[in-house]
Amino acid sequence: MNAKKYDSLIFDMDGTLWDAIDSYAEVWNRTNAEFGITRQVARKDLLDYMGQTIDVIFSGLYADTHGIDTDSYLSRLDHWETTLMPELGGRPYPGVIEGLRALSKDYKLFLVSNCGSEGLRNMMRFIGITDLITDTLTYGETGQGKDRNIATIIRRHDLRSPLYIGDTQGDSNAAHAAGADMAFARWGFGSCIDAELQFDSFPQLTQTLLNNARDAESHTTL
Repeated sequence: MNAKKYDSLIFDMDGTLWDAIDSYAEVWNRTNAEFGITRQVARKDLLDYMGQTIDVIFSGLYADTHGIDTDSYLSRLDHWETTLMPELGGRPYPGVIEGLRALSKDYKLFLVSNCGSEGLRNMMRFIGITDLITDTLTYGETGQGKDRNIATIIRRHDLRSPLYIGDTQGDSNAAHAAGADMAFARWGFGSCIDAELQFDSFPQLTQTLLNNARDAESHTTL
């Protein structure tokens, strides 16, 4: 890795910082019960949709469901996510919490996800990283795609050299569209062919970016 100086790190959530798919399945199934949908959503059903917006997931899972009002369903899904996720939570990947604490000393940290309006706040509280994050933005808050939300964070904080860290090709497409470099989290749920950087674990990501920040700083002082 060269000594390019990034001034900020913008993280995806699912597949990058934690795995909460089993909890999301419970949220979907609680919503299904309200609408009389007998099909049970399992982990394998959600895996292929990780990184997609919630309306796309709904369409994929229930393309053949008639008589269910999409807006009503998604409203109740958001309710159950807000209600259940603070208790159910997810499993942070090894090294995430320690890594974010270390990285926050050299970088401004942000989160952008296609989750619901409370998804990032629930995750931050659950794993105890709220104090490390400068700002967040979600699809649930804006109704905008990830590319536009990343661009909003960049403009809002006048970021000059941001790096987005995610685990899918969609993340890379969004990052590049917003003017950010992409780091591919290979431990996540997806694949990526054009990321500027890629890492096999969060500790590897942490150490590499810490070294890079210090190398870049030494180059600027020569």
